[in-house]
Amino acid sequence: MPAAPTTVFRSARVFDGHAFLDAPRDVVVRQGRVAAVEPGSSEIGGGVDVVECEGRTLVPGLVDAHVHLMVANANPMRSAQEPFSLPFYRSVNSARTMLRSGVTSARDLTGADAGLREAIDEGVIAGPKLSIAVNALSITGGHGDNWLRSGVTLHHTNPSLGVPSGIADGVEEVRKVTRTMLRAGADVIKVCATGGVMSTNDHPDHTQFGLDELRVIVEEAEAHGSYVAAHAIGTQGIKNAILAGARTIEHAIYLDDEAIELMLDRDVVLVPTLTAPRQVLEYGGGPSGLPDNILAKARGVVGRHLDSFRRAVDAGVVVAMGSDSGIGPHGLGLTELPAMAEAGMPVDAILRSATSIGARLLPNVSGVGEIRRGSAADLVLLDLELTASEQLAELPDRIVGVWKDGALVE
Repeated sequence: MPAAPTTVFRSARVFDGHAFLDAPRDVVVRQGRVAAVEPGSSEIGGGVDVVECEGRTLVPGLVDAHVHLMVANANPMRSAQEPFSLPFYRSVNSARTMLRSGVTSARDLTGADAGLREAIDEGVIAGPKLSIAVNALSITGGHGDNWLRSGVTLHHTNPSLGVPSGIADGVEEVRKVTRTMLRAGADVIKVCATGGVMSTNDHPDHTQFGLDELRVIVEEAEAHGSYVAAHAIGTQGIKNAILAGARTIEHAIYLDDEAIELMLDRDVVLVPTLTAPRQVLEYGGGPSGLPDNILAKARGVVGRHLDSFRRAVDAGVVVAMGSDSGIGPHGLGLTELPAMAEAGMPVDAILRSATSIGARLLPNVSGVGEIRRGSAADLVLLDLELTASEQLAELPDRIVGVWKDGALVE
């Protein structure tokens, strides 16, 4: 639906990306941008769309900092039996579903190629504004290497010309593969600094890549105006990624006091993905589901994951919301918000993590994550005043409308 020349969101309770404003405001949108955030009262003339917001909350379009739009299920065995092109067609629906859920910007950290990002930018398909990693860098036998002892390699998403292999060992190989990802259109470099839950050949606390390799990956990313997002679950791998210069740590299940201090000292952002192992257990079981060893790993990390996150929050680590969408169904990413509340985060801190903080992690997307004059009119209207963390569980069902660049999402 094309944006009206002017739209006024009248008498909204506004969370501006940083805090709740002290009184209801009118938010005026023109040509896809926020033109004003002002106390209500002005006369509204003809040719203006008015959205009545009394008793409702207006928040910036949400930012999900960890998604996989090209992944439709957690089981690579199923993916291996599907036609090569099917994930591309599915991603159209996944992107639209994510956008309708209130996520207007996202960071895809493995699987999406430059074509998906540009199809959304050009309006060919509906979806959130994307920053992409293309594919994750992994050591041979690491979290990103799905080679099985049978000699078969399974993939969550099929390799393609737009998604080159991320397997690399040694300083010169990782330098070249980092450059290859950047050449393929990566906005962010994703690296697997530890093993993981979903991989068949390793364990979450296994350390992967040496410091020398990680430092070269960071060096190459920064030389191209990018940065490194590190999948890091085990304690030593987390520390290695931070010491090498990674900007974000994904998951961070086995944090200790030293790792938390390093994150604070170096302004590293935590993207916890608390719901990811829970979704593995919810959607990956059954007779045709994931192998027992993967389900056992997921069961083994859930409690520790929340404990580590709580300690990081208490210490003041900066947090960005990320759902790991694709492990579970797309469109359910906002279940991450009440999961974060379990650690004691207040509503305003959780909303910051899902708006202005997440927006900092999108190198190619500007003007999002805030409601201020000049920002993109990416907005989500909620049919509640959102005063308590308990209400976050209701949030997906209380979305009145989603606007991207001032246009109502259909």
